[in-house]
Amino acid sequence: MTDRACIAGVLLLASIAACGRGRAGTIVVASKNFTEQSILGELVAQQIERAGLQVNRRFYLGGTLLCHQALVSGRIDVYVEYTGTAFTAILKRKPVHDPREVFRQTSEAYARQFGVTLGEPLGFNNTFAILVRADAARRLGIKTIGDAARHAPEWTASFGPEFMEREDGFRGLAAVYGLRFREPPRVMDLGLTYRALADGKVDLIAGDSTNGLIAALDLAVLDDDRGYFPPYEAVPFVRSAALSAHPQLGPALAALGGKIPDDTMRRLNQAVDGEHRDAASVVRQFLDGLSARNASGGTAR
Repeated sequence: MTDRACIAGVLLLASIAACGRGRAGTIVVASKNFTEQSILGELVAQQIERAGLQVNRRFYLGGTLLCHQALVSGRIDVYVEYTGTAFTAILKRKPVHDPREVFRQTSEAYARQFGVTLGEPLGFNNTFAILVRADAARRLGIKTIGDAARHAPEWTASFGPEFMEREDGFRGLAAVYGLRFREPPRVMDLGLTYRALADGKVDLIAGDSTNGLIAALDLAVLDDDRGYFPPYEAVPFVRSAALSAHPQLGPALAALGGKIPDDTMRRLNQAVDGEHRDAASVVRQFLDGLSARNASGGTAR
């Protein structure tokens, strides 16, 4: 991280502290700085409000490190993190491919080191997805990352800043698959890479497997045929002190466990990114439907 980025991070955390928690008993809910995270932040916030608690929203807070620092310092109380991200980017452990083992080790380490409790997984795995244009995949017969590696020397690629720096990011991927591009990958805001790929400005990106833009922009997800990426289950990470202070908080979050499979998350993302609907109204409609299905004994999907 550059000196400028460090200073920006310190100023951002200071601004959060300056804003305070609002009135006593308020739960501060945060999110990272991309669409899916804002949806998940709103989902957690509205669910907590339905349990009768006050919520202070701190969405688009920043990347993994800033959200983690805000959580462990007590500036926020809960945000949704991905197990593989916490395992590799925060705990600095080598990728493991068993979801239950990643959850177990992450849960134990966070409780011991940070006073943070992992809630129940929400139900989807937002693994990294290596993407190419669907027309190129059909034309060249590309179905896997291994297939793409044969064409990569003629291609350009673009990745988000975190993917370029993480233990489970580009360097490891390139080593496992022998990826070599025509020029060094361009570093670009993750949200911009999808359009850059669709518009032909680059030939390959690393996106999120649950992003609604994949279908909207006719992009193809390549199979991780060598099993490089670890699991990235979405899980509420909550300050243990907040759970103790607010007995209704834990059950409210637990009620979301397993309720958002991959296809549901894609639909929610598409509603916001593709249809340009307000995230709060999309989440409200989902939770209303979930409540109705629970009341009738149906299955939430």
